[in-house]
Amino acid sequence: MSELHKFLFDGLPVRGMIVRLTDAWKDILQRRASNTDTGAYPAAVRELLGEMTAASVLMQSNIKFNGALVFQIFGEGPVKVIVAEVQADLGLRATASVHGEVPAGATLAELVNTNGLGRCAITLDPKDRLPGQQPYQGVVPLNDEEGEPLSKISQVLQHYMRQSEQLDTCIVLAANDEIAAGLMIQRMPLKGQDNLAGATESAQDEHDNIGLNEEYNRIATLASSLKRDELLTLDVDTILRRLFWEEKLLRFVPQDGDNGPHFACTCSRTRVQDMLRNLGQKEVAHVIEEQGRVEVGCDYCGAQYRFDAVDAAQLFTDAPSQAPGSSSVQ
Repeated sequence: MSELHKFLFDGLPVRGMIVRLTDAWKDILQRRASNTDTGAYPAAVRELLGEMTAASVLMQSNIKFNGALVFQIFGEGPVKVIVAEVQADLGLRATASVHGEVPAGATLAELVNTNGLGRCAITLDPKDRLPGQQPYQGVVPLNDEEGEPLSKISQVLQHYMRQSEQLDTCIVLAANDEIAAGLMIQRMPLKGQDNLAGATESAQDEHDNIGLNEEYNRIATLASSLKRDELLTLDVDTILRRLFWEEKLLRFVPQDGDNGPHFACTCSRTRVQDMLRNLGQKEVAHVIEEQGRVEVGCDYCGAQYRFDAVDAAQLFTDAPSQAPGSSSVQ
């Protein structure tokens, strides 16, 4: 069962959390593998997608935000885009767009940052947007301060947290075909709102303190010693005991089952119908004429939505006339 554990270091300005995605992660992989058009993801893509999904749960659970956190990387290479999305209730989904051959053991740079132009975007999309309200988004390159490509998605996120949020953060990620897991240690802000979208009143102070807190640096050094195999195979109690046996931890009740991370897709036939109406009656009729029906598949969950000529006609019966719009559905 997938689980999320949060904890504090008593008396220190440091917090942490561990996520272990098991059933939720295998659900994502099985849905992709059962898609006869695409087949399973290559091994290197599965590992990267799993790490991103685990990291997205860590980030969503670390903020007070009623909406979706969308973690996306995009660029040039055999992988054009990878997206992981986590809702406030920890419902999650993830997908990757793969074009061409993916070498075994391909690195992040080889997958999506071959020309050094790859980007990482983290978007907070409110569940109930106010009129005119836009999602908050932060974007950073997949390169370090010297322009050199970063080799791990954990390094990208640590870079993002330093540059965009002025927060010291240590992240360890790992994934295989059975589990996607992550550990995050973070220095707690001394002032201001504690969420990705909130601008602190002491932003310059927080920036000036990056890397200088000795207590955080000590805890981060211990956390970074966690090896991939240990993160994938050891239970949470064992990991915390091995890493922080000299520290006093204040642990929260674990989140699992219905309250924990779980696979959930927000696609629906109604949303697809709205997308087709936006596409326009003439365009839909053209697809029907060529292919006999309209078929839309969800990249996240694999659901297939089919509309024959009768279904298509009903879409526009008594429906308000709309100009052609986006043909995408999420």
